[in-house]
Amino acid sequence: MASTTPERRAAELRALLHQASYDYYVLDRPALSDAEYDRLFRELQAIERDHPELRTADSPTQRIGAEPASALAKHTHLVPMISLGNAFTETELAEWEERIARLVGDDARRAGYVAELKIDGTAVSLTYERGVFVKGATRGNGTVGEDVTTNLRTLRDVPLRLRGDDIPRLMEIRGEVYMPFSRFERMNEERVAAGEPVFANPRNSAAGALRQLDPSITAKRPLRFFGYTVAAPPGVALPFDTQWELLETLARWGIPVAPERKCCKSLPEVNEWCRDVESRLRAELDFAIDGGVIKVDSLRLQDELGVVGGREPRWAIARKFAPDIAETRLIAIQVNVGRTGSLNPFAVLEPVEIGGTTVRLATLHNFDLIRAKDLRVGDVVQVKRAGDVIPQVIGPVPERRDPKDPPKKTRIPTHCPSCRTRVERDEEEVAIYCPNVACPDRQLEAIVHFASRHAMDIRGLSYARIEQLIAASLVHDVADLYALTVEQLTALERFADVSAQNLVDAIVASKAQPLSRLLFGLGIRHVGQTAAQLLARHFGTMTALRRATSDDILALRGIGETIALAVVAYFEDPSAKALLDKLEAAGLTLTEPVSVAAGGAFKGMTFVVTGTLPTLSRTQATELIESQGGRVTSGVSKATTCVVVGADAGSKLDKARELGIETIDEDELRRRAGASAAST
Repeated sequence: MASTTPERRAAELRALLHQASYDYYVLDRPALSDAEYDRLFRELQAIERDHPELRTADSPTQRIGAEPASALAKHTHLVPMISLGNAFTETELAEWEERIARLVGDDARRAGYVAELKIDGTAVSLTYERGVFVKGATRGNGTVGEDVTTNLRTLRDVPLRLRGDDIPRLMEIRGEVYMPFSRFERMNEERVAAGEPVFANPRNSAAGALRQLDPSITAKRPLRFFGYTVAAPPGVALPFDTQWELLETLARWGIPVAPERKCCKSLPEVNEWCRDVESRLRAELDFAIDGGVIKVDSLRLQDELGVVGGREPRWAIARKFAPDIAETRLIAIQVNVGRTGSLNPFAVLEPVEIGGTTVRLATLHNFDLIRAKDLRVGDVVQVKRAGDVIPQVIGPVPERRDPKDPPKKTRIPTHCPSCRTRVERDEEEVAIYCPNVACPDRQLEAIVHFASRHAMDIRGLSYARIEQLIAASLVHDVADLYALTVEQLTALERFADVSAQNLVDAIVASKAQPLSRLLFGLGIRHVGQTAAQLLARHFGTMTALRRATSDDILALRGIGETIALAVVAYFEDPSAKALLDKLEAAGLTLTEPVSVAAGGAFKGMTFVVTGTLPTLSRTQATELIESQGGRVTSGVSKATTCVVVGADAGSKLDKARELGIETIDEDELRRRAGASAAST
């Protein structure tokens, strides 16, 4: 193919970028990934830099965004909303600092920088007159946006009136509307249950929700807002001198500000912050980011540095991270059979590198989502990965299908792939199940779960060793573990005398685990750790629980009909009865000790623990509360006494505030429990 001229390539790039901008901002249907858009944009910038005569007035490099959609009223911003330039490496960030130094000398270095998370959402501006929210608009083309005031009013974290008495008479607060991952997943689950199509990703879902003509639809979407700057017309003074003070003032006014921001004294400190966010923090956040934003801290210097070509501020730059979303081909959909018999589909992918890691497998959640997203083997799909989070398939890229030979639709299995038993499905659930308790895959996963840390905690009994024991026909169910001998183990590969003895000792030690651990370890459907503890403490013995009716179990506060019926069904199953008899004969503990302090500080109280506590794990916090007579539930309701809040608390904190329920931190929990800061 003959090489194209710079003029022809520039025209081609302008057309591609214009179309991509229209697809993303107007249609809410992106056709290019962020990484591909950035690559094309930088290529056009390079051509126009080398050939200034090719720079046109309508080039994407000379304007800020897409034209506003015609279906919504237009709004002219008090001050244009500008876009940021990008730095993809530490070298490019250093070059940005050098460009600043050529203009203002070392003043910027002495002033320091503010590093903020770059929220991957939808940019908006909120106009406040004398502290009252009067207008909300999208970015639009930077000068004129779309009036979405009524929609923004539905966001609970957008204050209708600011707090404080140092508020300018007129200003625009700029920020990002986004959708938390947890709420996005919950919304999709609800849509699947209602037979509605699911949304592709949080960012585009937020953009689409914000631009609804009917505010009641927006109100049903789990949108959130973070503010990051203030713009005021000439003559209006702002009550801060630095970017850090600006963010602190926003928070004081009642505007949510993104966490993990940092005031950095030097560029090396900025780089350290960026590395930590990209490698560690990004995976822990409940919202999407695609980098950090680095700003000169002094607002006086920001004004002095100004804006390049009306588009990019010299005083700020986006430090972009490696994308955590990539496109690859779906080679196959395979199924793992879980310990309760659930068939869990997962994707086998053409290997693709995402954020420095090669991804070959990804979760697909359940078959209803596969059907709702119309995922087909052979599709090009979008895959998301962040840190150590299990990769997941966001959805297909339908336009990449061959219209002449499209992939066939995915069929839901009718039989278990392991034992070929016909699968079952509860009407109230999305999962499908293998009902055969003797299914080989179910047995393997059941033993793995039984030996896990939160169940019987059998040290040294790894997944590989369990597979080895099953292959040698030494173990068929969890009760067989207690018949293993050192001689049997040393006859197997990779077992020495010491390791064999250690494993046998660990299995024997697990017999002392209380009834609650055993109940959880049995893998009874719908019975998690909390339900197992409630059942064990109420009935006291395995014998009493085996005799209990569904009405007896339902009488227990915190246990619903689904759990009650599942427990009764388990104990009525002949295979379960035989297993429990074997465990009793093996000498396991079938009782639950009473360890609640007399007159405990939390007697009769109900707690919910949310977020990450500074020193206590979720299990330790639960044990502390229960040792003082309290109980811990998973959901916030009017019956909740108190919510213990840690870092990155989500919807449970919101629900507590909505219901007026008291919230405390870990220190206060310890104080009320009468525990020292060092105790657990």
